[in-house]
Amino acid sequence: MPRGYNLKIRIFWPGKTKERCINEGINRYLELLRHFAGVSVTEIKEEKGLNRDSCLQKEGKRILKQTQSFFLLDEKGRTFTSKGFADFIESKVSMDFVIGGAFGVSDEVREMASERIALSRMTFTHEMARLILMEQLYRAMTIIKGREYHY
Repeated sequence: MPRGYNLKIRIFWPGKTKERCINEGINRYLELLRHFAGVSVTEIKEEKGLNRDSCLQKEGKRILKQTQSFFLLDEKGRTFTSKGFADFIESKVSMDFVIGGAFGVSDEVREMASERIALSRMTFTHEMARLILMEQLYRAMTIIKGREYHY
């Protein structure tokens, strides 16, 4: 069995991915990733309402019911090169990632995160962040396994 094959990755985000092309990309990378690791995505019920803080609090409680040890995607988080991200992942047995919704995440979720990770200093839509994370996880696994993908 290849080294790192037993890695378990769980990803949590509020709501469904509505953009069809982004959803297709996410599903493509999920399929590719499953050759390297056990990967699952859990869509947390998205809260809709007029009060942003109330929505964040309700979504936050749902997220924290699912995971208490996680890496939060946050534009102010730690940045990696793709190789550095692969090195970071290689030492793990399991990893949970949380991506916020359209309004981000509650302060409680942000404070509970084991670490905050930035995909970029730029801001992406929450749906784009989902796809970019999937691609970077796949890229990291190909780097770890020495497969041709990352140049």
